Amino acid sequence: MAEHDDKHWWYNHKTGEVEQGPQSLGSDRDGPYASEADARRAPEIARERARAWAADEEE
Repeated sequence: MAEHDDKHWWYNHKTGEVEQGPQSLGSDRDGPYASEADARRAPEIARERARAWAADEEE
């Protein structure tokens, strides 16, 4: 693990928990996020990005 990774936050979409530093399998988590608050918003951020990508594809 890189030294800076423990300063980032991750959202474990399998458990719904937020982790500081990559603690679980990469396939089970999203991130990194700069703050715990951003990591908690990971599902919302993913939905926002998916909507934006879908809108771009329609254009």
